[in-house]
Amino acid sequence: MSQSLDLPSLSDTLSEFDRYVSQPNPNPIPISHQFDTPNPNPIPPQIDTPNPSPIPLQIHTENHPDLVPPQIDTSNPIPVLPEIPATNPNPIRSQIHEPNPDSIPTPIHTPNPKQIPTQSPELIPYPIPAQILKPNPDSSGLQIHTPNPSPIPPQIPTVNRSLPQRSTSIQVDQQSDLQFFAAPAEVPRKRRRGRPRSAAASAVPFGHVSQSQIPTSVSPVLGNSVDGGVRLGVTDGNELGKGLNSGLGMVQRMGLENGGAELSDEIIVINRDATGEALTALTSGFPADVLIDEEIEFPVVSSVGGIEQVNYILIRNHIITKWREDVMRWVNKEMFLEVVPKHYHYLLDSAYNYLVSYGYVNFGVAPSIKEKIPAEPSKPSVVIIGAGLAGLAAARQLMSFGFMVTVLEGRRRAGGRVYTKRMEGSGKSGPSAAADLGGSVLTGTLGNPLGILARQLTYTLHKVRDMCPIYRVDGSPVDPKLDKKVEADFNKLLDKVSKLRQSMGEVSVDISLGAALETFREDSVTNEEMRLFNWHLANLEYANACLLSKLSLAFWDQDDPYDMGGDHCFLSGGNGRLVQALTEGVPIFYEKTVSTIRYGSSGVQVIAENQVFQGDMALCTVPLGVLKNGSIKFVPELPQRKLDGIRRLGFGLLNKVAMLFPYVFWGTDLDTFGHLCEDRTCHGEFFLFYSYATVAGGPLLIALVAGEAAHKFETLDPADAVKSVIRILEGIYEPNGITVPQPIQSVCTRWGGDPFCLGSYSNVAIGASGDDYDILAESVCDGRLFFAGEATTRRYPATMHGAFLTGLREAANMAHSANVRALNVKIEKSPSKDAHFCATLLADLFREPDMEFGSYAIIYVKGDTDPKSTAILRITFNDTRRNSQDNSNNGSQHSRKPLCQQLESHFNQQQEMHIYTLISREQAMQLREVRGGNDMRLYYLTEKLGIKLVGRKGLGPNVDAVIAAIKAERSSNRPGLLALKTGMSKLKAVSGKQKVIRIPW
Repeated sequence: MSQSLDLPSLSDTLSEFDRYVSQPNPNPIPISHQFDTPNPNPIPPQIDTPNPSPIPLQIHTENHPDLVPPQIDTSNPIPVLPEIPATNPNPIRSQIHEPNPDSIPTPIHTPNPKQIPTQSPELIPYPIPAQILKPNPDSSGLQIHTPNPSPIPPQIPTVNRSLPQRSTSIQVDQQSDLQFFAAPAEVPRKRRRGRPRSAAASAVPFGHVSQSQIPTSVSPVLGNSVDGGVRLGVTDGNELGKGLNSGLGMVQRMGLENGGAELSDEIIVINRDATGEALTALTSGFPADVLIDEEIEFPVVSSVGGIEQVNYILIRNHIITKWREDVMRWVNKEMFLEVVPKHYHYLLDSAYNYLVSYGYVNFGVAPSIKEKIPAEPSKPSVVIIGAGLAGLAAARQLMSFGFMVTVLEGRRRAGGRVYTKRMEGSGKSGPSAAADLGGSVLTGTLGNPLGILARQLTYTLHKVRDMCPIYRVDGSPVDPKLDKKVEADFNKLLDKVSKLRQSMGEVSVDISLGAALETFREDSVTNEEMRLFNWHLANLEYANACLLSKLSLAFWDQDDPYDMGGDHCFLSGGNGRLVQALTEGVPIFYEKTVSTIRYGSSGVQVIAENQVFQGDMALCTVPLGVLKNGSIKFVPELPQRKLDGIRRLGFGLLNKVAMLFPYVFWGTDLDTFGHLCEDRTCHGEFFLFYSYATVAGGPLLIALVAGEAAHKFETLDPADAVKSVIRILEGIYEPNGITVPQPIQSVCTRWGGDPFCLGSYSNVAIGASGDDYDILAESVCDGRLFFAGEATTRRYPATMHGAFLTGLREAANMAHSANVRALNVKIEKSPSKDAHFCATLLADLFREPDMEFGSYAIIYVKGDTDPKSTAILRITFNDTRRNSQDNSNNGSQHSRKPLCQQLESHFNQQQEMHIYTLISREQAMQLREVRGGNDMRLYYLTEKLGIKLVGRKGLGPNVDAVIAAIKAERSSNRPGLLALKTGMSKLKAVSGKQKVIRIPW
């Protein structure tokens, strides 16, 4: 039996598509972009990360009494960071610094506040909707300013190209849609990191997406969110805005209009501005009128829907808002007893416990929060692998819950792919700067947990300004009109391929974004237009850390609807300051390279070199690149479902060249500028420059290397790389009489060769989808082994805040599992209705069939010896379809285009199909004895035994009990984890020199 696929000619298909996509899109949706939240990080020897002391605050009460801007010292336009004590009194410095993955950083020291001269920035007001509850919980204390350009170094004439910027004063009409959260097209989106996108751009979402892939906030009519409470950012205000002004409005949105006066009388009134509080909760990921799955599973209410849910939402929103007003304090239930009626105090308990458990309130590094960590742990032990943002967030949260926490880190520093290196010259009086070699930009400040950490630490955030001029190969500025035209054409092309994926349906899952762009790009353009087009391709590869030829056409931008609102910002002094604050008080064992993780019903064992760390649970936060490489052995092996998700997702590369100069020669009126590359094959080589002079404490410039160039850069001599960058800068500035000095110190990253990450950040590769992020987030072995990190969140992948949020998420999940075990309650999960889950579960079981012959595989419960007992039979059919036409004879004008080649590959590749049936073990034995091969067995099965073969879904509900019994039997018989107290002898026999570390609890 084989599949047959009758296809129209490719020329007919593409011609029909050309007619289809020529129609304008009536409802353009912007393709969002992503600024630098890369996870790259070369692991050079970490020099003390500067930690400027908190800037004294001056309270302004003229317009917004609760907006707390920093006091500005205008004595020096460029902040100079203090000298940091170094562990090596005689450091060896070279012109070129190539990172060493095994280097040991020195502890981060807090400098003397008196040593820090501040910059003279122009303070800009933080966006505050006019009618939202005051004080605005997302603006109180968050210091954001635009740096004031330095007048000292000469600035060459540049293209005066100011792209649309976010308004700093937004009016919200209570009678209209909430436009502030409607994500207008001109708002920069993280998918376009290096440069904001113009309002002309739009994108059509993939048209054949299951309900589980559509966020509730974007399509409220679909019901509850599906990804377990990961926070939501900017959403569709057109759907959410209506009916938010009161609790009654939310009742109406839920279809309870017929409730009448009796229903509305039961709605509690906590605050007259329910709309403002709903918007605040929205920035934490809570839709206005429905519960997310995380809340339902907690559970927060006795039944979903109805007046109880409405009142719970009002209480939940009020608690979040009150904490956001002052994130320095610890909010407790007693604060709300007077505003919540007594008969609804049970909802107050439910909302408060849920929000605290999952880290929506009372998290971070404020003194009032740190003092809540108990002196002596009282709960089970946890081993966390990795001291990046995910691991540190989980560690602090679990410690506050009373768990005994041990963090194992392979590097000699914390932070993972977030790495701030102190760069400085040979003399003490020379310039110095803090260079973010990994994740560097906070992409959005509304609800961003890292922004909340910055508020708690009184750190200043600097808005990344929108102007980004581009220079030609020879260094001259690109004509503004041509720049604008090519950008508009590129955006139209993105719109066109977005419509293409709609028309292609599921086929687009196996097609690359690069193939689609390459097929429909215009050929009749000038060389300069082609270079500008390639620059935008490089920018897209930077956003995804992936070659466009490997990026999924269907789902490459699946996380765009969840972009956080607010400005994209730099943190003054580098993100290492946040890492430093998060490591305080956390027990971290450095230079512990984990090789094996054993897990079972009795606990976990984490083996690092010659030591064995034992605990009740383990949290694995290693990057996706490490999981893909198989650097860590899991015993038993991870479920096939998770292994497939690891294989499908992509993990790409971004590299940087950081250069510290003796002075700022490029001016400080720009934060970014681009450069065109003559060679099309390396369009991502030094295509974008970031100026950190206003935030790093010194004259620091960073050049980015993306796409194919990032991979070649791994083997490029650092000296040659720096020389190439200097030549580019000389071409831009020297024709204008500006001398480009040699850098005092340079750093070239090599994230692909770093054994602790093997790349930069994740992306949706061909064949993958957002579901794979959820699969990577799933725990294993009934709550013993958990996973966190940026590659475990479908809403915020490839971002620093995404990694941090997954740590909070898994801390709550681990605490819940521990509580369930303490109560000796077995977690009963209803059979999943997710087709993908059922398919992977069967695939898991058929990896080790109980009986196999030819294309036939059978599984059954071995303990049941009854010959009439039920077994599951699977037959595999292979159809090798070969291309019957020579491409050279194909008259289609698209015959040589990459899209056509991938379409042909999709339909001509070897395809595998499975069909199933339920038989008895006795029939299985008879079938095995049939001679004559697969065809004779099929004849015997269908004609002699009269059995019908069906697809997986055709097995019906009767198969659930069989699958459950087989899975339960295999789980109990599988050689699990060695007993923690008495079973260590076997392990010692394997490696007698290993030291066992038992974590008490």
